[in-house]
Amino acid sequence: MSILKLVFATNNNNKVKEIQALIGEKINILSLKDVNCLEELPETSTTLEGNAIQKATYLFDNYHLNCFADDTGLLVDSLNGEPGVYSARYAGEQKNSEDNMDLLLTNLKPHNNRNAKFQTVIALIINGQQHTFRGEVKGVISKTKSGKDGFGYDPIFIPNGYNISFSEMSLEEKNKISHRGIATRKLLDFLKSL
Repeated sequence: MSILKLVFATNNNNKVKEIQALIGEKINILSLKDVNCLEELPETSTTLEGNAIQKATYLFDNYHLNCFADDTGLLVDSLNGEPGVYSARYAGEQKNSEDNMDLLLTNLKPHNNRNAKFQTVIALIINGQQHTFRGEVKGVISKTKSGKDGFGYDPIFIPNGYNISFSEMSLEEKNKISHRGIATRKLLDFLKSL
């Protein structure tokens, strides 16, 4: 049986590694670079689901490959769900994680409620059919950054039931409970059923 190839609509190698670790060797995950897609994918929706679908559709329509795209947002209760769909570019178009975390920590200073949740939506297009999968993890935003692993807001997000940030966890530990891990397991269960 040949290995299924799926293009993940991202240039973020951390995301590719995280997903490949979850999926294992049954499916070969390719990045945009692997299929020579060098253009910026459209992300103009006001929802995570809309952005994921938009990116996957663009890739499928232009490259005719089975693919999936995700969009992830950090939603902070006391900031009315910010940064949400704008999580990657919260502090500007440079999409710098340090700047994003610094701005979030500054905006949270006057608030006691530090509850937040990460949400991921994955849009899969396989054999021309579209499917979506969701994952969510709740937690709190710490007052300082801690840990050296992970990416994005991982150094300031402490999932409920833990006293360490995502950045202080091993990839295996994070994948068991993370928003992306939950959504990816749903995707994987679906792919196994094909």
